[in-house]
Amino acid sequence: MLLLAHATGFHGRVYRSLANELAANYHSVALDYRGHGDSSSPAEGDFHWHGYGQDTTTYAAHLDAKPLFAFGHSMGGAALLMAELEAPGTFAGLVVFEPIVMPAVIEIPQGQDNFLATGARKRRSTFASFDAAFDNYRSKPPLSGWNASMLRDYVDYGFRDDGNGAVTLKCTGENEALTFEMGGSHGTFERLNEVTCPVLVVAGNIDGAGPAAMAETIALNMKNGSYKQFDQLTHFGPMEAPALVAATITEFFAGLD
Repeated sequence: MLLLAHATGFHGRVYRSLANELAANYHSVALDYRGHGDSSSPAEGDFHWHGYGQDTTTYAAHLDAKPLFAFGHSMGGAALLMAELEAPGTFAGLVVFEPIVMPAVIEIPQGQDNFLATGARKRRSTFASFDAAFDNYRSKPPLSGWNASMLRDYVDYGFRDDGNGAVTLKCTGENEALTFEMGGSHGTFERLNEVTCPVLVVAGNIDGAGPAAMAETIALNMKNGSYKQFDQLTHFGPMEAPALVAATITEFFAGLD
């Protein structure tokens, strides 16, 4: 079984095309993290990332599958690593695409200006229809570079019908912003050497100080970490090239047998 863990602001079903590419080798399942997709928001707006790690641990225990492999994208990758730290042996192997795991010296302190959070709060949340939302995203970057089926799933499962013809994002801009603001303080980087299961860290194009720039360092700090990089992909690599990412996942896990 393969668990798919989504990035901030997304939901589990956005990776359906990736799951389809993996179907010959894995039965894939996904969860919606707290405040995302069809999951409820945490009490008192607590979006500290340790909660996402706990969500993962709880869901993995519920699956009760051995062996259990997992793929995590961005926040989802960090959540998988936190879950493995909380309950060692949960996963037989992990593939994480540009996980948000940073040393304390470069974390953005909570309360300090965070351009991702600012952007989330300004993001348009309501459209006239599902098709209008899809057409809007399809017309401009960064979502214009996505695989069309994955963009369709992002819209169809990430928006809810308001009952008056309009559709609204399930993950509110405030929930997404709070997630971004609390994402730099989970302390996972300092504990990477405690992760013992095999982990492949994958990155897209390294453009400045973004998540891709940290990916190789993350891999090097784990006992069984390895690294792979694709210049043609961005941070949204799984949505841009699901077949390529699926092949990378399959190849890595096959090598663990």
